[in-house]
Amino acid sequence: MKPEDPLALHFKYLKPEQKAALTRLGIRTIRDLLYHFPFRYDSTESVRTVGALVLGETVTLYGHLKGAKAKRTWKSRTPSAEAYLEDGSGRVKIMWFRQPYMAKMTEGMGLVKVTGKVAGSIGKLYITNPEVERADSMPTSPDSLFGGDATLFAVYPETKGVTSLWFRHAIERVIKAGVHEKVDDIIPEKLRASYNLPKIASALIWMHTPKKQDDAKAAKKRFAFEEVFSIQLAVQKAKVAAMHKEAPSLSVDPKVVQAFVADFPFTPTKGQQEAITSILEDFAKGHPMMRLLEGDVGSGKTAVAAAAAYAVAHARDRAGSRHLQVAYMCPTEILAKQHFASFVEFFKKHSLQIGLITGKECYKFPSKVRGQETTRISRTQLCKWVASGEIALVIGTHALIQKGVVFRELAFAIIDEQHRFGKVQRHTLARKDGKEPHLLSMTATPIPRTLALTIYGDLDLTVLNEMPAGRKPVITEIVSDITRKKAYVKMHEELSEGRQCYVICPRIDEPDPQKEFALQAKSAKSEQEKLQQGEFQEYSVGLLHSKMTPAEKEEAMRAFKANETQILVATSVVEVGVNVPNATVILIEGAERFGLAQLHQLRGRVIRSSDQAYCFLQTESKAAASGRLKALVTAKDGFALAEEDLKLRGSGELYGGRQWGVSDVAMEALSNLKMVEAARTAAKEIITKDSSLASHPLLEARVERIAKTLYGE
Repeated sequence: MKPEDPLALHFKYLKPEQKAALTRLGIRTIRDLLYHFPFRYDSTESVRTVGALVLGETVTLYGHLKGAKAKRTWKSRTPSAEAYLEDGSGRVKIMWFRQPYMAKMTEGMGLVKVTGKVAGSIGKLYITNPEVERADSMPTSPDSLFGGDATLFAVYPETKGVTSLWFRHAIERVIKAGVHEKVDDIIPEKLRASYNLPKIASALIWMHTPKKQDDAKAAKKRFAFEEVFSIQLAVQKAKVAAMHKEAPSLSVDPKVVQAFVADFPFTPTKGQQEAITSILEDFAKGHPMMRLLEGDVGSGKTAVAAAAAYAVAHARDRAGSRHLQVAYMCPTEILAKQHFASFVEFFKKHSLQIGLITGKECYKFPSKVRGQETTRISRTQLCKWVASGEIALVIGTHALIQKGVVFRELAFAIIDEQHRFGKVQRHTLARKDGKEPHLLSMTATPIPRTLALTIYGDLDLTVLNEMPAGRKPVITEIVSDITRKKAYVKMHEELSEGRQCYVICPRIDEPDPQKEFALQAKSAKSEQEKLQQGEFQEYSVGLLHSKMTPAEKEEAMRAFKANETQILVATSVVEVGVNVPNATVILIEGAERFGLAQLHQLRGRVIRSSDQAYCFLQTESKAAASGRLKALVTAKDGFALAEEDLKLRGSGELYGGRQWGVSDVAMEALSNLKMVEAARTAAKEIITKDSSLASHPLLEARVERIAKTLYGE
């Protein structure tokens, strides 16, 4: 048995559902299996029998689950689920409050492992909101591969088809066959010694069958360093490679840009001015700018992008060309149209041709016939003007890089809320002369420093950390069904002053009443009807969600911007880019159902003017109110929220590691700035001496795999 062997070669009796599950988890080889790490360790010391339960303890029980059913609690009528667990010593009730779907999920599971807290009263004990997983057998104290009995046993991430217990037995079989001794150690020996890291063989044993928690901790540290170090090598290698590529070297007259910025309807912040200066300096270099502009919601990133676009449109490259162009790519049609409207306002006093292209329609400003107006044009006509260089700035969705959109001389690409832009897409935007455009990525999602140093290590980072003058922090408050009246009172106050409000719902339609376990969350459609016919019948209540046609969405947004609609009930489709300065209140229903990143972005919809803004987070559970949502209330800004989330939740959901293919072990390491900086320093030293990694073949292979994830290479 070898690490590179296909799993099927040694596990010949896998069921079809097991094969499918392992494929979903990316486990194809023996090495992949060894790198499928536990997400926690249970102690045999916490295993109890029903007859030995003690009120208030958190315990693990093994037994047969029976009688699972959905019901409502007697007093509060809260949707819940209940079942009974039986072992040889007795029977105990299991209760899942506000989780009626657990009845269906646990139906017919048979022998299970249940971990939860003992609640109730003497003589009427029950297990509250436990984790439950199918068990293949009753527990025995696992043998430690160090020798003797272990008090810990690994619990693995699982999916439909394979259980944690299957992983435990499979990995123990592989380790007992000695495969862990054959796994290549990609961390150079000198580096391991410098940071007191265990060898790969020892670390694999400590990770999967630790004798004590300190063993698992040491193994996690080693694998976290290994992955962060590998990512750092990939981004540092990409940065060196970018320095050897050619880009248009632009000659920009600073006075021209200063005159444009002077026409802004506000005074630029110091951060905006410094960002513009940094970008102009990058334009003068002969290699592609690779910069990430990070700014909290409402910090003025669009204005910086407008100044940079104007600079390119009025610059010359070394060949003397004056037909330089800018592409601005957005993730959604709503955001593309929003930016198109913003740029029209920025350039109304300046002669710059702007185009908009989405999947279904194209527009141009200014109109050849009606001067300072926007006109709809055909895709063919827009592509013709882009190819000739007549249109200097093109804003759009991914339609920008589709076949048929060919730029005459693209010098600058702006990517909004898409932090990674694959090599394939960059090549699509490359110029005919082989030069790559300068690239500016922008994000309003706050990024902790450790993540910025790791995932975005190849990008130069510019941070806008101050808000425009006069902006007030949003007053954020958590409310329940009982206290939601407070939100309605504030909405009435603001509406009476002529302002507007958002109401955000987790779903579009009402759940099917025939489906007992459907998600019980408020729907935008029913809430719009309820508010229009009830509490806010004197106002116009609009509706916006993803299933509406583009024309319907556009009309809903137009009516809201024009204040023809005073309240907009919507799903998270308004999360990014919607700009209505007159809206000052946002009520988010079922706030615990949204990620922190979404909640922060949604709250940003009401930070668009100098008026005081309010955000109400309506929750269905006290646990949500006392946990992560409190960070949203207390954090001064998005950057503070990002760091707080990192402390609370390790990898956190504010930025999410899975989209980068980064393991949970490595994401947890991002709370350790010293480790990240040490890995970064070590990677820089290696890349400086050998940028191709030719002398480190093991590292080279790992870096190639990471590059595919990060850059689409």
